[in-house]
Amino acid sequence: MISFNVPPFVGTELTYVKQAIDAHKICGDGQFTKKCHAWLEERFGAQKVLLTTSGTTALEMAALLCGLHKGDEVILPSFTFSSTATAIVLTGATPVFVDVRPDTMNIDEKKIEAAITDRTRAIMVVHYAGVACEMDTIMAIAARHGLKVIEDAAQGVMSSYKGKALGTIGDFGCYSFHETKNYSMGEGGALVIRNPEDNDAAEILREKGTNRARFFRGQVDKYTWVDYGSSYLPSDMNAAYLWAQLQEADRINEDRLAVWDRYREAFAPLAAAGRVEVPFIPAECVHNAHMYYLKLRDLSDRTEFIDYLKERGIVAVFHYIPLHSAPAGLKFGRFHGEDRFTTSESDRLVRLPLYYGLTKEDQETVIRTAMEYFESHE
Repeated sequence: MISFNVPPFVGTELTYVKQAIDAHKICGDGQFTKKCHAWLEERFGAQKVLLTTSGTTALEMAALLCGLHKGDEVILPSFTFSSTATAIVLTGATPVFVDVRPDTMNIDEKKIEAAITDRTRAIMVVHYAGVACEMDTIMAIAARHGLKVIEDAAQGVMSSYKGKALGTIGDFGCYSFHETKNYSMGEGGALVIRNPEDNDAAEILREKGTNRARFFRGQVDKYTWVDYGSSYLPSDMNAAYLWAQLQEADRINEDRLAVWDRYREAFAPLAAAGRVEVPFIPAECVHNAHMYYLKLRDLSDRTEFIDYLKERGIVAVFHYIPLHSAPAGLKFGRFHGEDRFTTSESDRLVRLPLYYGLTKEDQETVIRTAMEYFESHE
């Protein structure tokens, strides 16, 4: 069986986890959490990074730090995971979905401005498959209308737009280190903060509403409850696991890119013949090979393809059911404009196995089996 995903493991994770245990500091903000913060800030040129318990809670923190509340609206794509919208809903604000671009499956920057009302407070972009949205245009729109920008860069660690790391362009960026991501701590994420004036509020929010971080820096002589907050700190054991992978970040990235490039080469003739569509990477984007997908003719073709691979021991999967058509989407949000591409494109998209350590033999098996399908389903 060739799995769709195998969580990354580089070999030093257990050593670092043991070090965290031996230090008798396994709760949040221990030595490995601090190491990860420093690495992420330096590598990505980020003003401040805080590890969180998940990409979801990073998004929740970003929404709260934007000051969203009941009656506000946030513009976002419908082609995304539920966490993107749930973070908005938890503040009482309304998700306003707009259509995606069919080439990148990212939010269509040309559809955003028409969706803005006097209640709009933020734009939440999703960098699908680690490929950047058209951020110059989006940031210009936000500036014209006085809106915050949140980057859901859950899939975008090690990707960039015009030389800037994804997650560092908007007011807040959110990473995921879930087991399905390029770098993992099992469950975990990170919040990236662009503006220094948001640092204290973020630390208080993350530390259960207390000014504990200021206390440990010696800025106050005791710490106390000062505002709303929750416990968004991951265990230092999880951070130790992640630290091992950050030390090998380039090796992991190169390995994944090699698989992605092999798929691109193999399926180029099918794409040229119009049988499938393959990922498009805009010139200003550097991607991280988070996923390789194919777009088939329609839902029926995709279903047959997935079943064909499964019968031959290969797991390939579709992606999101558009949020605006989901029960919660109908309850909490609304779609602005025409759903020209979101649903039809999501019905066609299938993701192939891609993970750190996928052997060349298994890559060739996936390619060969997929090609056999297309040869028999002209």
